[in-house]
Amino acid sequence: MKLTFLGAAGEVTGSSFLLETDDVKLLVDCGMFQGGREAEPKNRARFAFDPKTLDCVLLTHAHIDHSGLLPRLIAAGYTGPVYATPATCDLLEVMLADSAHIQEKEAEWMQKSKARGAGRPPLYTIAEVQRTLRQLKPVAYGAEFRPHPALRCIFRDAGHIIGAAIIELWIRNGSKSRKIVFSGDIGQPNRPLVRDPTPISEADVLVVESTYGNRLHKSMDDTMTELEHAVTDTLVRKKGNVIIPAFAVGRTQEMLYLLVDLHKQGRLPEMNIYVDSPMALKATAITAKHWGLLDPEAAALMEWIKRGRGKPKIHFVQDAVESVNLQNVKHGAVIISASGMCNAGRIKHHLRNNLPRRDSTILIVGFQAAGTLGRRIVDGIKTVRIFGIPVPVKADVYTIGGLSAHGDQAALLGWLGHFKPAPQRTFVVHGEPTASESFAAAIHEKLGWSGVDLPAQHSSVIL
Repeated sequence: MKLTFLGAAGEVTGSSFLLETDDVKLLVDCGMFQGGREAEPKNRARFAFDPKTLDCVLLTHAHIDHSGLLPRLIAAGYTGPVYATPATCDLLEVMLADSAHIQEKEAEWMQKSKARGAGRPPLYTIAEVQRTLRQLKPVAYGAEFRPHPALRCIFRDAGHIIGAAIIELWIRNGSKSRKIVFSGDIGQPNRPLVRDPTPISEADVLVVESTYGNRLHKSMDDTMTELEHAVTDTLVRKKGNVIIPAFAVGRTQEMLYLLVDLHKQGRLPEMNIYVDSPMALKATAITAKHWGLLDPEAAALMEWIKRGRGKPKIHFVQDAVESVNLQNVKHGAVIISASGMCNAGRIKHHLRNNLPRRDSTILIVGFQAAGTLGRRIVDGIKTVRIFGIPVPVKADVYTIGGLSAHGDQAALLGWLGHFKPAPQRTFVVHGEPTASESFAAAIHEKLGWSGVDLPAQHSSVIL
């Protein structure tokens, strides 16, 4: 049995793992690489295997760094099923179409401007996304399914975004059977919207994420206090705007929850909240559709909103003209827009308009991968380039780390603590090198596990 780490090894994005035996060949996740210039050639490279030879694909969740290359896989010849939870299947319909739209528009822009890369086709098209969606096979949490005679699988709630799954996989190789667990992205316990990650008690082999494996998040109380200060200081004292780059799926819905909850408690002033992302509106509707997956407190607050309290006012911005007109709003606005790492989409226009303003505030509420515009802003750069134009950074920048949808070191160790006994082999992935190395050391020192490895990109291990 061979496991190959095709992405998210030594880095955060591009999650993809190939598992092979004499009888079956499957892929867990097929994520897009995100970040600096080095991401583009990785995304355009040929797959390290023949897609036509795959028996099945298992998907942990809908985030593009886990799903974004699925249309390229199908275009390269994969014709089999892609298994995911129902909520993930619904989200993919929105997210992959949005990704294709961005790819097509960027290719069109490069062609018109004769920029570097002009004439290069988009990574994939809307038509290729439609083909991909036809191959999705929804499976509910806790339902055992057999995608191949040699495989038995169960999806468990990962507590990351709605529909996100931990994969329990039993694989038979000859007369032997082994259990492999893929954590996907593990959420932080006691967070709004989603439920806590499901404990798993046993595995022969574990592949675990480590995005925040070297740090601890602030408590939720401290996080809410920081959010309250940042918004109130901007809207009341500075009389400016708050700009929040946020992933359209998960983080946008969480931010709406927190802002409304703080306003309900009397801790935030009257404000206009603009959600400037057509995809976020669709994702919010999907979240409401899968009501039963929500944390009970989140469901109760959504009922309060539905009863028509009227404040704070939430505006979902749809067309581009309405988005551009937000540039005329000089104060009293909280603008939530994608992309979460500031690399594409409408958020770039809002940053270009607000970064030079001392009365505005930029709230960073999610992980910023190395090489992204968001990471440069977090790192304190004084001038950034947006659409090729230098933009001075004069706005206040807050990093609200406690809102991460990824578990911190304590949460990850707590989740691992349910394994009795420890897995024979554990592979630490989905983290920048310092985070993964620190987390691997913590597993060894605090849990006493042996057999903990840090796989390199494109490395293979025999299990």
